[in-house]
Amino acid sequence: MFRSMWGVCVRTGLATVLAISALPVAADPGREPGHGVRVVVSTPRDGALVRNRTDMAPLAGFAQAGERPTHFDVMLVIDVSGSTAYPSGIDVDGDGQVGEQSSSLLRGLLPTKNTDPGDSILAAEIAAGQALLQGLDPARVQVGVVSFSGEADPATGRRRSPSQVDAILEAPLSSDFARVGDALNAVLLRGPNGGTNMEAGVKLALRELAGLSGARSRPRGGAKKVILFLTDGKPSLPFGLVSKEDPEDIEAAVDAARLAKTAGITLNVFGLGPRAIDYPIAATKMASVTGGLYTPVRRPGDIVSLLTGVSFANVEDVVAVNLTLGEMAGPDDVLLQPDGSFHAFVPVRPGRNRIRVSALASDGSRGSVEFEIDFKHLDLTDMELQAELERVRRRNRELQLVMERKHQQEFRKQEQQRALTIEVEESERKPRNEESQP
Repeated sequence: MFRSMWGVCVRTGLATVLAISALPVAADPGREPGHGVRVVVSTPRDGALVRNRTDMAPLAGFAQAGERPTHFDVMLVIDVSGSTAYPSGIDVDGDGQVGEQSSSLLRGLLPTKNTDPGDSILAAEIAAGQALLQGLDPARVQVGVVSFSGEADPATGRRRSPSQVDAILEAPLSSDFARVGDALNAVLLRGPNGGTNMEAGVKLALRELAGLSGARSRPRGGAKKVILFLTDGKPSLPFGLVSKEDPEDIEAAVDAARLAKTAGITLNVFGLGPRAIDYPIAATKMASVTGGLYTPVRRPGDIVSLLTGVSFANVEDVVAVNLTLGEMAGPDDVLLQPDGSFHAFVPVRPGRNRIRVSALASDGSRGSVEFEIDFKHLDLTDMELQAELERVRRRNRELQLVMERKHQQEFRKQEQQRALTIEVEESERKPRNEESQP
């Protein structure tokens, strides 16, 4: 009954486990596949007695690819420009209504940007950040938040002042995720405004992650440094008119990314909106110069599930199998987090069970660990049963996140195929256009 409440089937020896982390990472030529992945099971310990009411044993631990660090300093950089007030395409606030842009039926009245501000692009960015926090291990990950936009003078259409501040440190690096979450909520309450100064956002994140002069964060030596950059547009500041993307704006943003690369920071950019699949120059170059990735998100609201699929640890998959029974944990019974942490439930029988947990890295490397546990059934009192049911409900919420990540995998495949189709069509059109020229 317990397992049926989850709605999953775990007695499927041929089942394969979902690859939670969807962001591809280039292979490291210095390592041969089959080596360099470390798997640590923190609970249960080898030889431990595990008691549960069902024939399932909980596991927890983390996987580490190669010599990469197990600690991470992550700066979430959020676009709060005026255009993020537009609809995200999903019901972010869960009120049963999906916000949309509507035109006015009365002459002289401006159209409505968004019929439900709670479903805005900014709301989706904030929801994505909150979901990301829920999956990270504060013992190994610090997170900070930067917002960026850029105020413009309505009379001139240009930046109001050369000395104005276009990026704000909402939260310095911290493992207190409750405070980071509060900072994200404050960004949403303040709302969208202004233009898009990408350079300012990257430079402020760089200052905090590198611990430069004026930084309020305390980055850790040896920790991998990552910027997750969310934007729905192209850079329109600090040069020229705020209404257009100037070559100088692009170069300023890319130069900031180059500085980040010098500091050992990886920049992953998520482009939100239909124009994102056109692979805008600034966003794609910012990611590529740091060795990071550009991910187009056609429907901005999909960032809520997509962001949780990013992998800091470059671990693609974790598989748990009971060697004694010859049965694997089901696809929905392994939850892999961006920092390499995992939680799983593996089928067991009363008595001694030998368990193997294996991990697959993005470059094809693999690693595994084996251990034994003794399992006994547990009879629960009414109070204990209630506590167990609460735990099941929490687990069900986690499984919903796993399902969202399944959709994320398919979404990325579709976007990659669409981009490839566009490239092929353009390459086929080009010769014909050239032949038609006199």
